[in-house]
Order: sequence, then C-alpha cells, then structure tokens
Amino acid sequence: MTTVRLPPGPSAPRIVQGVFALTAPRRRMRRLRARYGDAFTINVPIFGRAAVICNPAEIKQLFTAGPDVVENLQPNLGRVLGPGSLFALTGDEHRGQRRLLTPPFHGRRLAAYERIIEEETVRELASWPEDRPFATLPSMMRITINAILRTVFTGGGANGDVAAGSLGVDLARLRELLPQAVTLGSRLLMLPVPQVDLGWWSPWGRFWAMRREYDAIVERLLAAAARDEKLDERDDVLALLLRSRYDDGSPMRHSDIADQLATLLAAGHETTATTLAWAVERLRRHPGVLRDLVAEMDAGGGALRAATIVEVQRTRPVIGLVGRHVKVDGYRLGRWTLPKGATVLAGISLLHADEAVFPDAGAFDPYRFLDTQPDLHEWVPFGGGTRRCLGAAFANMELNVVLRTMLRDFTLIPTTERDERWHFRGVAYAPAKGGRAVVRRRATRPGMADGAHMRAPQARAARWTERGTSEGSARPERAEACAGDTSTATAATSGATTATGGTTNSIRATTTP
Repeated sequence: MTTVRLPPGPSAPRIVQGVFALTAPRRRMRRLRARYGDAFTINVPIFGRAAVICNPAEIKQLFTAGPDVVENLQPNLGRVLGPGSLFALTGDEHRGQRRLLTPPFHGRRLAAYERIIEEETVRELASWPEDRPFATLPSMMRITINAILRTVFTGGGANGDVAAGSLGVDLARLRELLPQAVTLGSRLLMLPVPQVDLGWWSPWGRFWAMRREYDAIVERLLAAAARDEKLDERDDVLALLLRSRYDDGSPMRHSDIADQLATLLAAGHETTATTLAWAVERLRRHPGVLRDLVAEMDAGGGALRAATIVEVQRTRPVIGLVGRHVKVDGYRLGRWTLPKGATVLAGISLLHADEAVFPDAGAFDPYRFLDTQPDLHEWVPFGGGTRRCLGAAFANMELNVVLRTMLRDFTLIPTTERDERWHFRGVAYAPAKGGRAVVRRRATRPGMADGAHMRAPQARAARWTERGTSEGSARPERAEACAGDTSTATAATSGATTATGGTTNSIRATTTP
C-alpha cells in the first residue's frame, strides 16, 4: 500500500479556512507560502483537502502528466458552459474537440482577425473623454465582446452594429446577454445545483433562462449558416466549426458547437479585457516604461510592447490558481505522494512572485523580457499541458492590437496615486477602480506605414505561442525595474485557468479549457 505524503498546512477547521479563502484569499495564500514554503495543503469547502504547489519543477510535472494520471478539476466551468464545453470534456473527447477548435485561433487566420480588433478599438476609443479620470475596464469589455462576436459569427464580414436583419438583432442581443450570463454563471460555480428550476425566483433559474435564450440564438445562426451557399468561403469560427469533421468524418453536433462557442465567447471576453485594464493601471504608475513604449510605437517597433504585456500578465495574472484532479492512487508529484481523487492547485500568482524564479519579482519590469522568452512552466497565466488555454494566441494578438492602438491615438497621463487594489469579479481579478485613466488625444502621426508596427512583433508572438508546453527556456535576465506588487491566489477559484491567451508580442488572457 502506497504511503500518502501531503505538503504541510494549517490545521484550522475546513469552515474557518473557507472563510479566509472567501474574504482574504490573496493575503492568506501569501502567508501560507511564507510559513510553509513552495507547497502546502489547504482544507476548504467544495475542494476539501487540496495541495497547493508553486515549485516550477512540480508544476511542470503536473502540467505534462497525461490525462490518464490527472484531469481537469471538478467542479469547473463546464457546469455553466455546458457538457460539450472543453472544460467538461475529458480523455479522447477532449482531445478530439480541441483538435477541431485549434485551427481558427492559430497561424494565418489570426491576421484576418487583427482588422476586426483594431476597428472595434478605434470605435470604442472615440468615446473616451479627455482630461478627466474614467474607468477603462467597461471600454475594454465592449472591445473584447464585440471583437469575439464578430470573429465567431461574421469573421471579416459585417460589423456587429451594422449587420443586417436577423443577424444584427441576434448579435445585439448576445452583446447584452453574454456579459450578464458570464458574471452570474461564475458566481454560481461553487453553489449546489438545485433539483427544481424555480425560474427567475432563483439565481440558477435566471442563469438557465439566459442559457436557453443563448441556445435559441445560436441555433438560429447555425441554421442560417448551413443554408448559406457561400459557407465554404466564410472565415468566421461558426462556419469553420460547421465545416469541421472528426476523424471518422462525422460533423459536430449543434449542441456541442453551442457549448464550445459559449466557451470561446466567455473565455475570450472578460479575462482579456481585465488584463487590458491592468495594463493601463500599471503603465500610468511607471512613466518611464510608458514613455519608452510610445517612442517605440512611433518608430514602428513592438518588442517592448510585447515584453510589457508579458510582465503585466506576470505581475497581475487575472486567475490565481489552476487545478487538476488525480486519477491514480499513489501519484508521485515531486516530493509528494498523492492519493486517488486528490486535488492539486498550481499557484500561478505565487509562482510569478517567486524571487528564485523572477529576480526582483515585486517590481514591474518589462525590460526583463526584452529578447527573452519566458519559460512556459514558470510563466503560466494560461495554464499548461493539454489544458493550456486554447485561445492564447488570439488573446495575445488582441492585447497587442488594443494596446498599440491606444498608445497611437492617445497620450496616457501618468499618476502618482497608489496602486489599485485587487477586486474579484467572479471570473477574474480586476483593478478595483476599473483601471482608471486620464487621456488626451494625440495628433495623427504622419509617415507610419499601415501595419508595419505589427508584423515583426506578431511573428515573434507566433513563435512563443507555438511553443505551447515546451520544456523551458533561458531564465530572464534581471533589469533595472520600477516598483510594483504581485498577485496571490484564491482558494475558492475554480480549476479553470485563464484566460481566456498568452505570450509576448501579441498577448490575452482567457480561461483555460
């Protein structure tokens, strides 16, 4: 019989630890890390006893373990995104669906989506006020929801606001419905599912009503796309999924397409927008970096912008934990031996704050990533292994395009205000004041070749993203840095990673199916 060996941890009752997990998750995790080291065991409601690890070697081992050894944590976002979602699927079903969903978010198809994102960014930023503070998170939310809706349902075609007829009506309704459903669903994730649907009298009833409306809209869009004589020429994700086939030649079921689209829409929306709001918050408090970014952008470069996105995701990861469920008895994970059914949580925030991994880890220092690829088992905002965020490349590209467009069109005014606090929104940690900004519109920059500022950085981003779960890379060199703090995790977070994408020159954050 295998002897179980769990990391040490607090002995407080489960309910007490659960209260700390809900009320002060980041501070609690930091204190446990300081007391017990880079692995400790917690005991909280829903998950029970869970090993939290933030040792890079052990995280790498966890991420590279096969699905016959560890699988996605339960419960997860599959409870609200549907049984056909990548979050809910395991084993061969997960691999098959992931294979079908990968092509739309990699390679040359990404270039077709860049124009959509820039158009949505320009349109949204046109409403920004000058010389007075405002929260950027709502704007970033509108950019990302409009961009993912057009990417999924119209591709390079009609703008979501001017799409004709029933398509325009359906997209307008999805634009309203999805943010509400994502917010409510994420809050319900850890609550018991009732056996009776009480309708709008209960939170679950309200969520199920939203889901039924979403399913009806997607079914109409699928039916319309199937009748389209030019379906084979379309580049939107909906059309690509309708044309896709499993290895045996069978198509995806409409219910599975609806679940996967819900996953893409949810994961590709809030986490990316939140990362963009954090980028604004960080840059306003680091004027030297901001000044260098603007100068680089005006010169047509992008390396520092790519490094800045990586550093924002390191110091402000929107998801603090990613989890796995052990499927075999006596699983040896580094120094520990875990029983079948054990929960393991990889501490993204704790790993990113480790001085042994990132020297001067508390500093916001984009220069540490200039011309240096982060090790994808040390820098893990998108999780890792077979569950690494499917939309990482898309998210990275979206982050790059939005940030570049903002710096091109506006002067971001620095501030000496204190860092914004972390605020948990149910899916992601966001800046408490919404990434407040003060801006002034810039004069048009003459002589900048259209698209020239994107090509070289985009190519580097593709290389970083394609590395996926590579075995590692050189440790980033330390550079002179500005002050900033780091994030910690919440023990009440689900096992999904986020966020919704990333790497360097074009970076997002999404949740990881």
